[in-house]
Amino acid sequence: MDLTTPLTYVKGVGPARGAMFEAKGLLTVEDLLSYVPFRYEDRSNLKVIGQLAPGEMATVIAEVRAARIAGFRRRNLGLFEASFTDASRAILVGKWFHGAYLEKVLAPGMKVALYGKVEFDSYAGQLTMLHPEYELLSGEDEDADSALHVGRVVPIYEAVSKINTRALRVLAHRVLDSLAPLADELPADLRRRLKLPDRWTAIREVHFPPPESDLRLLNNFRSPAQFRMIFEEFFWLECGLALKRSKARTLPGIGFQLHERVREQIKAMLPFKPTGAQKKVLKEIADDMAEPHPMNRLLQGDVGSGKTIVAAEAAIIAIENGYQVAVLAPTEILAAQHYFYFKQLLGKLGYVLVLLTGSFTSREKGQLKKLLAEGLAHVAIGTHALLEKDVEFKRLGLAIVDEQHRFGVMQRLELLQKGLHPDMLVMTATPIPRTLALTLYGDLEVSVINELPPGRKAIITRHVTADQVERVYSFLKKQIEAGRQAYVVYPVIEESETQAMKAAEKMHAHLSREVFPEIPVGLLHGRLPSDEKEAVMEHFKRGDLKILVSTTVIEVGVDVPNATVMVIEQAERFGLAQLHQLRGRVGRGAEQSYCILVTEKLGQAARERIRALRDSTDGFYIAEMDLKLRGPGEFFGTRQSGLPSLRVANILRDQEVLEIARREATDLVAHPPSEEELRRVVAFIRDHWQRRYGLVTVG
Repeated sequence: MDLTTPLTYVKGVGPARGAMFEAKGLLTVEDLLSYVPFRYEDRSNLKVIGQLAPGEMATVIAEVRAARIAGFRRRNLGLFEASFTDASRAILVGKWFHGAYLEKVLAPGMKVALYGKVEFDSYAGQLTMLHPEYELLSGEDEDADSALHVGRVVPIYEAVSKINTRALRVLAHRVLDSLAPLADELPADLRRRLKLPDRWTAIREVHFPPPESDLRLLNNFRSPAQFRMIFEEFFWLECGLALKRSKARTLPGIGFQLHERVREQIKAMLPFKPTGAQKKVLKEIADDMAEPHPMNRLLQGDVGSGKTIVAAEAAIIAIENGYQVAVLAPTEILAAQHYFYFKQLLGKLGYVLVLLTGSFTSREKGQLKKLLAEGLAHVAIGTHALLEKDVEFKRLGLAIVDEQHRFGVMQRLELLQKGLHPDMLVMTATPIPRTLALTLYGDLEVSVINELPPGRKAIITRHVTADQVERVYSFLKKQIEAGRQAYVVYPVIEESETQAMKAAEKMHAHLSREVFPEIPVGLLHGRLPSDEKEAVMEHFKRGDLKILVSTTVIEVGVDVPNATVMVIEQAERFGLAQLHQLRGRVGRGAEQSYCILVTEKLGQAARERIRALRDSTDGFYIAEMDLKLRGPGEFFGTRQSGLPSLRVANILRDQEVLEIARREATDLVAHPPSEEELRRVVAFIRDHWQRRYGLVTVG
């Protein structure tokens, strides 16, 4: 047996279990060894029932004498009780609330290992354990079983389909017993400096910690063995990213000239004095564009921080050097908003802009494509329609991608292939901590706009329950009488039997006819034809409409400085990042702005989200909270977002290990101890990269 042996061939797995493992992405022996325990229990205090003392944590091996659901069935508490005995002939009672399922699990005569806190029930005069951990022991290999599952620090694995923690423990033990010691691929000098255990020791101790292990360190994933495995996973990932970056730096690209005409055009375009952060970021971008190889830069900035202005400045640099610019947006409405905004900024300088989306007729598309191919349009703004095979540019010099997390790595590549090594600027209003950004978008350099334009006031956020909505309406009315405008946002568009909720259309009718009959109320949702959407947005911008009832189509990119109130109905249905994005649609002028979160039924998670939003308007804090509440997988969307599939390391929990790994990897690639060492690293990563991290190959 070696690391590449398919799991199906391991004794005790077979085709049925093999299929369960495969569904979880575990195919080989190496995959199984990377599937590490998520917590550990100290079951070394192994006693017979007769020696147990109330208050202690202990493990006993006993036989089930009797098992039943106690008399709470009526109240649906489903208290399940089982009594156990062993050679000491004393009795221990296990109790599990909502334990009805145990009727099918525990039966008299079974041998079980129990682990939990011992208590004395004075009313019944017996020793009890409330919700003890239990494991069924099989008769034939009971001694071997006991040695593995009790009397030691025991690894607890997350079940894989029907394969429980006990079966996983047996398999891990079997595999480790059958393998020859593994070679260590980490550079020896690095291991010495960081005092890391060798790979074989680390893997064995992560699965079966030695007796003297510190349980607290183990459960915090900070034992030396765990640290080594976490570090190693990050280290190879960061080495791969560093190699990708250094390869990108050797590609030939466009060295854009930053001549006087560029500076004059940028000055002529700017509608206001840029902030310090905008100036700093523009300098980073301009310096990058002047280099003779392609720029790959991620521009992070909170809602309303002025990323689009910076993108327009970068566009001027490309256009004045005789090149074209492509701007890719995830939705039609956002593409249309970018088109209007860029047109305001760049149209006055005499540049030609075109908008290309999926809903255009083939005749319209044909005309626009001709303009691009002949070089008569300077800027093309569009959705995925820009990526179609027959969209050709005469001289594409700069590709701008907005809301990066909605596009995959492959789509970025498709856009870049429309030119000869053009520069790439990727923007996102989902701010994420710098180390994470550098890892998730590891092939990109990172720029951050971390201040809002001057004169902006912090938005006041309030939370009200649905029964207080009348107060919200009277507040809205006051704001509109004072000359302001407002948004009312809903999480769905059409009423359906399954979720009978106040849909936006119904609400628009209610507000315009009953609540504010004398105030012009508009309706905007994703199903409207694009010319209608544009007309509604235009009326709202001009101030003809005072209230805009909308679905989340206005989440990104709408800029109406006179809108000062954002009412979010059923706010509990939205994610934290989305709520923050919606709130960012107001607070764009000098007047005080408000965001009112109206909720119906609040669960624990929703309450946490609302609290985080009420407490802070800082996008980075909110992104951190969102990451904590939802976990990295959901936060970054699907695998398409380029999130590496990490097995042992956790991007949230292990940020400081990631910092160390990143530093070491960057250093190794920049200053390898020898050419031979670097070749070895490249070969190792090439062999493991795609399968392990699911990312596009390195050099």
